Amino acid sequence: MTTRTIRRTITFLQPFYLKGVDRLLPPRDYNVVTDEELIEGLSFSAYHRVSTAIFVPAPSGSAIERVTIDPPPPRKKNGRRK
Repeated sequence: MTTRTIRRTITFLQPFYLKGVDRLLPPRDYNVVTDEELIEGLSFSAYHRVSTAIFVPAPSGSAIERVTIDPPPPRKKNGRRK
């Protein structure tokens, strides 16, 4: 199975809470990684998301934690969530 990884930097301007993290996270740039697998047997290339994770600062020290997240659904043409 062919897998691809997409890396993005997301900027949070305000402190926020994240499901699965029991503390307030500071505003800053965060790295987000999405892994996708190729859907085989099609006449064109198409991928489906396997996992998405964000890297957040650990509670103490300079360590980083990887937290699996479920991104929101795509927006409709009118800009609202499905």
